[in-house]
Amino acid sequence: MTVPNLSYNPVGATTAQASRPVSMEFTSTPLAGAFVVSLKRIEDDRGFFARGWCRDEFAAHGLVRDMTQLNVGFSHRKGTVRGLHFQLPPHAEAKFVRCTRGAVFDVIVDLRPESPTRGGWFGAELTADNGLMLYAPEGFAHGYQTLADDTETYYLTSSAYAAGSARCVRYDDPAFGIVWPVPVTVVSDADGRWPDYTGS
Repeated sequence: MTVPNLSYNPVGATTAQASRPVSMEFTSTPLAGAFVVSLKRIEDDRGFFARGWCRDEFAAHGLVRDMTQLNVGFSHRKGTVRGLHFQLPPHAEAKFVRCTRGAVFDVIVDLRPESPTRGGWFGAELTADNGLMLYAPEGFAHGYQTLADDTETYYLTSSAYAAGSARCVRYDDPAFGIVWPVPVTVVSDADGRWPDYTGS
C-alpha cells in the first residue's frame, strides 16, 4: 500500500499563512446564556475556510466547552418538526446546532427554574448557505422545523443520550406558544404525544 505524502505545513506555505487567526462570532439572544454563532470566513479564490467549533472560544464566553457527541438528523419533507427535546440532570445537555443541507427554523425554550428568561422561546433560521449556528445551554429544550425537503442538521451535545432522562416539550404546547413559520407536516408519534408541560 502506498501511503500519501501528508504534511500539516506543506512546502511553500509561509508562517503567516499557517498561523492566520480564525474565530467565531457570538451574538446574544433574548434568552440568557444562549447565542447565535456565525462563521468568520477567510476567503480566497478557492472558496473559504472557517472554524465551526473551538473549545477555547466557548470557554472564553463562559459556555460549556466539553462536547460528548455529534449527532446528525436528516428529514425528507419540508415542515417536519423534531422535538423539542431535553434531558434531566444529571444528564442535562448543552447543544450546538448547525444546518448542513437545506434549511431549518431552530427553536430553543428556556426551562431553567432560576432563569430570568424561564418559559421564553427563541427561533433562528439556520441554513446551509448562511452557516449560522445556535448554542443552547443545559436546561433548554431544543427542536426544529425543516424549511426545505431533504434537510440535514448536525449538533454537538455535552452529554450522551440517556433514555431514562430524556423528555420532550410538545411542539404545540400552549405553555409556550411557539410560532412555526410553515405548516407542520410531519411529527413523530413519540414527540406528538407528550402532555402539556407543567414544569416538572
